[in-house]
Amino acid sequence: MNDVFLADCRARLAFDLMANTWNPVVLWALRDGPRRPAELRRRLGGISTKVLTETVRRLEYNGLVHRRDCGRTAKVEYSLTDLGTTLLAPIEAFGEWAFRHGDEVMAAQDEAVRFRDLA
Repeated sequence: MNDVFLADCRARLAFDLMANTWNPVVLWALRDGPRRPAELRRRLGGISTKVLTETVRRLEYNGLVHRRDCGRTAKVEYSLTDLGTTLLAPIEAFGEWAFRHGDEVMAAQDEAVRFRDLA
């Protein structure tokens, strides 16, 4: 029997990568090509410079993002690696699921809060 959800399994590694709120968002933002950090921050909205830096470093460490120095200046840009590109389809599928079922999830949350408040 192949238990794909054991602590040291690859499925959990993938879930861990997607569990960080900003990982899939940054990957999705890079889908159209390389971006400089300031451009990424504007495109994403709501992410601090510190969190963006931590996120792209984590994605680079995991082989999903490539960091390129742009000449003599301190300018850099980030792009998806081939491996990072392979995550776009699952991210898109998850986004489509959220679009179709987000109202149901929010209704369930509202119901849970209402039930808790009545108890």
